[in-house]
Amino acid sequence: MKISENAITVLEKRYLIKDDNGNPAEKVEDLFRRVAEAIATADKIHDKKADVKKTADIFYDMMTNLEFLPNSPTLMNAGRPLGQLSACFVLPVEDSMEQIFEAIKQAALIHKSGGGTGFSFSRIRQQGSAVNSTGGVASGPISFMKVFNMATEAVKQGGTRRGANMGILRIDHPDILDFIDAKANNAEITNFNISVGITEDFMKAVESSSDYDLVDPHSKAVVSKLNAKEVFEKIVDAAWRNGEPGIIFLDRLNRDNVVPKQGEIESTNPCGEQPLLPYESCNLGSINLVNMLKEEGGKYDFDWVKLERTVENAVHFLDNVIDVNKYPLESIDFTTKQTRKIGLGVMGWADSLLMLGIPYNSDEATELGEKVMRFISEKGRDMSAELAKTRGAFPLFAESTFPQDRPLRNATITTIAPTGTLSIIANCSSGVEPIFGFVYIRNIMDNTEMIEVNPILKQELEKRGLYSEDLMKQIAKEGTIAHIESLPEDLRKVFVCAHDISPEDHVKMQAAFQKHTDNAVSKTVNFANSATREDVAEVYNLAFKLGCKGVTIYRDGSRDSQVLNIGKVKKEGDEESKAEDIPVKITPRPRPDMVMGFTERVKIGCGNLYITVNYDDQGICEIFTNTGKAGGCPSQSEATARLASIALRSGIDVKSIVNQLKGIRCPSTIRQPGLKVTSCPDAIAKAVSKLYEQQVKIGAWEPAQDTTGPSAKKTATITLEDEYSSVSNMRFCPECGEKVEHEGGCVMCRNCGFSRCG
Repeated sequence: MKISENAITVLEKRYLIKDDNGNPAEKVEDLFRRVAEAIATADKIHDKKADVKKTADIFYDMMTNLEFLPNSPTLMNAGRPLGQLSACFVLPVEDSMEQIFEAIKQAALIHKSGGGTGFSFSRIRQQGSAVNSTGGVASGPISFMKVFNMATEAVKQGGTRRGANMGILRIDHPDILDFIDAKANNAEITNFNISVGITEDFMKAVESSSDYDLVDPHSKAVVSKLNAKEVFEKIVDAAWRNGEPGIIFLDRLNRDNVVPKQGEIESTNPCGEQPLLPYESCNLGSINLVNMLKEEGGKYDFDWVKLERTVENAVHFLDNVIDVNKYPLESIDFTTKQTRKIGLGVMGWADSLLMLGIPYNSDEATELGEKVMRFISEKGRDMSAELAKTRGAFPLFAESTFPQDRPLRNATITTIAPTGTLSIIANCSSGVEPIFGFVYIRNIMDNTEMIEVNPILKQELEKRGLYSEDLMKQIAKEGTIAHIESLPEDLRKVFVCAHDISPEDHVKMQAAFQKHTDNAVSKTVNFANSATREDVAEVYNLAFKLGCKGVTIYRDGSRDSQVLNIGKVKKEGDEESKAEDIPVKITPRPRPDMVMGFTERVKIGCGNLYITVNYDDQGICEIFTNTGKAGGCPSQSEATARLASIALRSGIDVKSIVNQLKGIRCPSTIRQPGLKVTSCPDAIAKAVSKLYEQQVKIGAWEPAQDTTGPSAKKTATITLEDEYSSVSNMRFCPECGEKVEHEGGCVMCRNCGFSRCG
């Protein structure tokens, strides 16, 4: 089995069965054998005489040869008691308190099992509308999205794999403007990717710069109008600032809804590539295209015979997954088996192009991509028809949009998913994404630098006698070979990375694969930091024009704590850092000689806690606490106050400090009228928040400013939310400390395999 050391590390850390001491209780080969045998058992359901061992051997060989890998939950859970094999699910959210909280309960159960969830909040009535049953007013979809976020945050560690969420709101919902800005403050909605559900009519209105209707989802009445172009520009601006929201073309999702009688498709999985009806699940797997190549006469070409065989075995595998899966809800079990949707995709596309000598940003590449995906789609559908002959068509086939003379086992066959961790295991590029960087420099023990080079580039440089460590360091510093004139032009033309490729070429590649993909294509369009809002708008319009079902963008450095995956590792003694680098050392400003402030007495279980909050012309600068003669734990509250004071004078956002302290509970604390507190830290948070809000209200202070816009000052502001809670802000892997990459609305670490969406 040809598997890299990094892949073995990832498998041992995240996938292998562990004993009670946390040590691997199985080998990598055992994992693949466990999965193969578990999935093969489904053959017995349809044929009592089936040779399960033969099927298991085929599946085992396919996985160990790294020709095909299923999604992570299948690798983790197949053949184990949990047995939950699906990556993601879509749940309905209706417009009643009972139904909303039923969806929250169901989401919690799914996340406990390791799955992710997608929701449309478009059925919830707008904020401020009347609630007849109570005589009150509705709080709106965004407030409930925050409740979903808190609930899934609480169970995020419940399974082997952390779940994520997708939140979608229709463009014609009355609360759409608030939704577009819902993640401007990334400390509030940390477990969601969000996308605006856009209609064809809206895009036509954008083109004509005309108004469009906002519709009350409860009464279906038109409640107001907005200018489509202005709303479109607001979406563009928000995405330009921090990559969210994405956009989903709802009409296109439903154009390919093969069972329209079952209702409209309103949402997708968290990464956006799998549109699903309520209670459906995504059962995904990817073919490693690098291992579908053959070498003849020193040149590579696709082995179409091998690719066909792999497609057939992969479709067989994924159909079996549906039968052996232990779904977290009975409703999901039933609905999934009604349509039997699978999502066969690819990975290693960029690596394949390098081996073929074809530039990613070329017409030849997009034409080949379309050819490859057409082949996979056709052969996949053929195999689904073969399975239907012995196993029967999917139960809703008779009401589907398919020709009735050719029964199919599966309502959908193909999906292009992000393959972050899977691509590490397979040692290839991710999905249909271009290579992000060819050379990485990693600091290991004793400040030793370790150089990691894309193996295809390394092989080509060695072949030409050009490889050297000095050259690798130069490539790492540049982030690309495009501008290294000492290298041959033909090499620089082929070995392009994400930022060498124009946004338009990113979209063209996505569209090429979308033409022959049943579901959707997960892909991130990468922009340079210098990209304008007009550039983002052009990509959105092009995605619509070329038939994509959605698009996600990320502008490099769109946040202070941006993802910086390439370049020299910053060491002590370096003369200067890049403008976008965050300083390693933060020094608090001196305490001012004169301050203003207030002192509040809070009744706690230990007596009275006196909290003093002081401020100067630069904002809140210090906090003091005193428990008088009451006893209790004054040292703890004093330490909390001192650390908060240092953080405030170091430029840490007030709200970030408040968010870290509020809600901490102490069994000795009691509540007092007008100030309900749960602990001394919670009381400190509320006192700080009270002063801040008072000063903002009277106009003495400006509300917290956006630090991402063109006029924003580069500061050393770092928050825990920035680094760990929000995907769009995440710069470093929270587990190994290495830099992470953006992919399909998620982040991944190519060092340890950590991944996160939302």
